[in-house]
Amino acid sequence: MTQNLHPVQATSGQPPVVAGDTEQQQYLTFLLGEEMFAIGILAIREIIEYGQITEVPLVPPFIRGVINLRGAVVPVIDLSVRFGRSAGEITKRTCIVIIEIAETAGAHAQQMGVVVDAVSEVLEIAPGDIEPPPTFGTRIRTDFISGMGKVGGRFVVLLDVERILSLDEVAVIAAINQGEPGAVA
Repeated sequence: MTQNLHPVQATSGQPPVVAGDTEQQQYLTFLLGEEMFAIGILAIREIIEYGQITEVPLVPPFIRGVINLRGAVVPVIDLSVRFGRSAGEITKRTCIVIIEIAETAGAHAQQMGVVVDAVSEVLEIAPGDIEPPPTFGTRIRTDFISGMGKVGGRFVVLLDVERILSLDEVAVIAAINQGEPGAVA
């Protein structure tokens, strides 16, 4: 099951932003455990059903393995494990969000899957409703956080996909992406 992303307005009761106003950004919100997180919609390629993942030996524990996405080998990471938590239980709402990490230092853009407990919705958050990352009190490394979005009276943790992986880990992802497409079931 692949979901197409259709922008929806946040339920804040504010009118949609028109040209000339402060530009709002769209975020895909999702759950990890009981916490709400979000990734900028421009980094999202698609959302797919959690399915057959082929394990890869000798990779960091947060890399669940790889999937075959239309003939391409795409590594899948478990955000819960990456954030130092235990792996979440796989349920019927568990899905894989396919994201793309932008090109850096001559490397091509890399696609990867991110396991999330449940996808919520696409929200528009105005820059004025985004606070800087906290310096303490979060249960994940603050360098993974680009900000805290205020939505409906609560905070949503905005993730920086470029920082979730270190350069060495991006190299592992790149090596997996270079694998043989036929090698993944």
